[in-house]
Amino acid sequence: MSDKITGYRELTNMELDMINKIKDLAINVGSVIEGFESDESESAGYVDKRWLAIAKTDLQKGFMALTRSIAKPTTF
Repeated sequence: MSDKITGYRELTNMELDMINKIKDLAINVGSVIEGFESDESESAGYVDKRWLAIAKTDLQKGFMALTRSIAKPTTF
């Protein structure tokens, strides 16, 4: 059994640190988004749920793209 993920190379410690920083930031941003999504949120009446969903998706895509820019996978 292989211990590598198909299409990914072995990452350096620096690359792993960079990706972990991205993941930490994504967790923090996700918490903010979840707070805005909550019906109990003080800001619930001020947030357009459609635009919030678009922001959530685009931010997720952005964090994924940033991670891939470091990991440089070789597959689609």
